[in-house]
Amino acid sequence: MIENIRLSFQGVWSHKMRSFLTMLGIIIGIASIISIVSTIQGTNEQIRENLIGAGNNAVTVQLSRGDSTYEFYDYDTVPDGLPVITEEIRQQILVVDGVEDASLYNSRSWADGIYYQNTALSTAQVYGIDMHYFNTCGYVVRTGREFIQSDYDEFRKVAILDQTAASSLFQEDDPLGKTIEIGQQPYVVVGVAQKRAGFEPVINSEEEYDLYMGNEDSGVVYIPSAAWGIAYRYDEPQNLVVKAASIDDMTSAGKKCADILNQYVTTSEDIKYKAADLLETAQQIQSSSAAMNNQLIWIASISLLVGGIGVMNIMLVSVTERISEIGLKKAIGAKKRSILGQFLTEAVVLTSTGGIIGVFTGIVMAQVISKMSDTRVGISVPAIVISVAFSMLIGIVFGLIPSIKAANLNPIDALRHE
Repeated sequence: MIENIRLSFQGVWSHKMRSFLTMLGIIIGIASIISIVSTIQGTNEQIRENLIGAGNNAVTVQLSRGDSTYEFYDYDTVPDGLPVITEEIRQQILVVDGVEDASLYNSRSWADGIYYQNTALSTAQVYGIDMHYFNTCGYVVRTGREFIQSDYDEFRKVAILDQTAASSLFQEDDPLGKTIEIGQQPYVVVGVAQKRAGFEPVINSEEEYDLYMGNEDSGVVYIPSAAWGIAYRYDEPQNLVVKAASIDDMTSAGKKCADILNQYVTTSEDIKYKAADLLETAQQIQSSSAAMNNQLIWIASISLLVGGIGVMNIMLVSVTERISEIGLKKAIGAKKRSILGQFLTEAVVLTSTGGIIGVFTGIVMAQVISKMSDTRVGISVPAIVISVAFSMLIGIVFGLIPSIKAANLNPIDALRHE
C-alpha cells in the first residue's frame, strides 16, 4: 500500500498540469460546499445569538390568552383566579433544575403618560421589578444606583431609565436626581441601566429589527414593584423571568416554571402562563431557509460529479499510456489485485489531494464572503471531514472502472502494444 501511494504521488507530480486540471472539479466542488455550509452555520449561530443573546439565558414566562400575550391596560378588569406570585412560589422556582435566578415583574408594553417637564416619552415600556430583575436579565446600572431594599419597604417613588429613555427625556442633561411623571405621579430618577457589554444583535432588515428589538427603541422605565400600584394597579398579576444555567436548559427550565405557576391559576378563562421558547423560534427561522440551503449544497455537489467524471477520464488515459508497463508487471508475476490496487490508489490520491486543497480553498472563500457581505461564518469540522471522505469515495467509484480495465489486460497483448 505504501509503495502504491508513493508511486501515485510520483505519477501525479510527473504530470502536474494534467493532474491539477483533473483535480480542479473536485477542488471547486469541495470549496463550494465548505463555503456554503460555513455561511449557513454562521447565519444560524447569528440567529441563535440575536434571539437569545450571549451569556444571558433569560426566559420570560408570561400570562397568555390563547396564543397571544395577555396585556393589561388601565381600563381592564383583572380576571378572578389569577394568583399573586409570592416569595414562597419564587423559592419553588429557584430549585427547578437549570434555574440560576428568578425575578417577578409587572409591565406595560405601550405606556403613555411619561413626562419630564414638557417632554413626553411616548409608547415606552414600564416595568415594576423586584431586586433580582437586573441580574436575571443581564442588565447593569452604569450611572447612579440600583433599587435597594428600603425603596421597597418604604414604597419610594424612584425610577431607573435605560439609555434610550434617558436620552429621549433628557437629551444631554444628567438625569440623576431629576423628577419624571409616570401615571401622574412623580418619580425620582436614581439610575441609568444598560445590558452588560459583550453582545449586540446584528440587524439586517426591518423585520429582524422588530423581531430582535421589539419596541425597546422607545425606551424602558423601571420602578420598584412595591410602587407599581401608585402609578397603576396593585391587583395586577405578575410575570416571571428566569435565568437558565445554559442555553440548552432554557426550554426545559421555562416550561417547568410555567407549570409551577399554572398550578395556582384557577380562572375559567383561557389564560395561563407560557414560557417564551426562543430556541424553538430560532429553529423555526433557521428551518425556513433550510430548503434553499439544501438546494445550494446539491447544486455545488454537481461539480463533484463532474470532477469524478474527469478523474475517470484521466485514469483511462493513464491506463492507455501505461499498457506496456502493465503487461511487463503481469509477465513477471503481478496479480490482478496488485494492478487494481495501484490504479485505484492513484485515483484516490488524486481526488483526496483535490479534496484537501478544496477544503482550504473553501475556508478562504467563506472568510472572503464574510468580509464582503458582513455576515458571520462558522467553520464546520464535520463538513470538512465528510468532504475529504467523499472526495476519497469519488476516487474509488470513478477510479474503479479504469482500474478494472488495467487489471484485466492480457499480458501478451499489453507487451505487444506500442
